[in-house]
Amino acid sequence: MTEQVALTDPVDHSVGGVRGHLFRRAFHLAMSAIPFVYFEYGEKISDIFELEVSQFVSAATILLIVIEAIRLKLGFTIFGQRDYEAKQVSALAWGGIAIGLTLIALPNNPEFIWPLVLSLSLGDPFLGELRRKGIESRNVVIIGSIFIAAIWLASWNFVDTPIILVAIMGPICVAAEWPRLRWIDDNATMLLIPLFTVLLLVPWL
Repeated sequence: MTEQVALTDPVDHSVGGVRGHLFRRAFHLAMSAIPFVYFEYGEKISDIFELEVSQFVSAATILLIVIEAIRLKLGFTIFGQRDYEAKQVSALAWGGIAIGLTLIALPNNPEFIWPLVLSLSLGDPFLGELRRKGIESRNVVIIGSIFIAAIWLASWNFVDTPIILVAIMGPICVAAEWPRLRWIDDNATMLLIPLFTVLLLVPWL
């Protein structure tokens, strides 16, 4: 049976309380810069280490996994993490791994990288704050889907994302965030499930 995680106020479980929660949200929003750094400076950074861009992304993702394994072994949390993450893979690690896999899977596709990453970096905290305000679940789905569809629409305008994806990726990204599973964080599902969908659709676009 799949083990579900009960919904609780994230502030209550944040290391650092309200400030830790706000730091976590700010860090999440800052991930929006990753596509810009990747496409503008990825080659320059990789050249420093004499690696291809995909090799550098792979190495960084592997390093993140090693660091997370050490953190779990020692059983500690850092400012902004949830207290329960002392015993399970953190949202930060899951998000980093998912972004790394996305960049490796679509290395030269800004039309997909931008909306996928922004759907996570902006969409996840947006949905979380809607729930914190006590908004009814059905309305969270509707508002969240519209918000994420707007991200894909903006990407259509700026980086030529296929317009057909605007209509379907909002609900898919929201649905991917919905499960509360102890063994995988929604930072992973909210990126990997839409990535899977995009990869399936690419041959038809």
